[in-house]
Amino acid sequence: MAGKGLKSLSEAMRGLSLASQPCSRILPLARPSPFLISSSRRSIATAEASTFAPSTPAPVPNITRSVTEPWQPTTEIPLTIYSFPSLEPRRLETWSSKHLYLPLRRDILHLAVVYEGDKTRQGTALAKTRWEVHGSHKKLFKQKGTGRARRGSKQSPLLRGGGKAHGPRPRDFSTKLNRKVYDLAWRTALSYRYRRGELIVTEDGLELPLPDDFLQLAEVGALARELEDGFVKKYVGEVLQGLEWGKENGRTTFITGDRRPNLFTGMEAAGENGRAMLLEDVDVKDLLETGRLVIERSALKEMIKEHQSDLVSNVVINGKRAAGPAGSGKVLVG
Repeated sequence: MAGKGLKSLSEAMRGLSLASQPCSRILPLARPSPFLISSSRRSIATAEASTFAPSTPAPVPNITRSVTEPWQPTTEIPLTIYSFPSLEPRRLETWSSKHLYLPLRRDILHLAVVYEGDKTRQGTALAKTRWEVHGSHKKLFKQKGTGRARRGSKQSPLLRGGGKAHGPRPRDFSTKLNRKVYDLAWRTALSYRYRRGELIVTEDGLELPLPDDFLQLAEVGALARELEDGFVKKYVGEVLQGLEWGKENGRTTFITGDRRPNLFTGMEAAGENGRAMLLEDVDVKDLLETGRLVIERSALKEMIKEHQSDLVSNVVINGKRAAGPAGSGKVLVG
């Protein structure tokens, strides 16, 4: 009881001492809001800036496009048609950007190259099973009583000369790829070449002109086969080196609609500098392998026409199907 009384007395004295102090010392100060502090600082900074700022503020440049102004992407690109081998410009044409100015898509190109590689695999590997190996299939010895391991016929995969367990069998390695994706890969590869300046389009009738003296000697049979091949190889190499299309510059792929004797024979002799291919033998991988492409205008036109299924609508109106995008092949200068 005495302890309890002392405790009550001390609490009463503490209350009297607090009552004698002014209210400002008793009540805790409220913590100001950070928003109020920041706003007050901003107002002070604004006042100071307005004091020293010029009367007319500098105009802010308009670096954004107005939302009311329509965005018009590039729909046509220029394409120069050259003569070969002088590379003299003959005319300037416009082609659709959806044909030769697509963005680079490595994923689509990879799908197309893998698809083409899978189709070229033969899949003819064959190993004989134990039932296809020649010989009798009689059990070699009885199952028990010999003290040896159990043994079946001599065609067992465990024996030398026996069949192959789980060996390769003829199969089809080809995979599937959407036609529209494959056609998009063709035009993406051509666009990649065009953007890098590695697509050279020539007039129709792409052919390699050989010297008249050599042709006359070759017609009469005055040159041996080895001399003809050696001369053609050296001549083609010098022509390509002069154009910077040879081995040191990444080689060149020539694509034509028909077989041209001089061009194909010359490129076969000088195969280290490039190659010549028919349009029907070209695939996406061939468009990406060498340093540049030299293609006839008609062959390029046919290639684009063949691989634009993703641009042609399937809707038939009045018995006609909508064609691909216009703008390819229009002559500007020529």
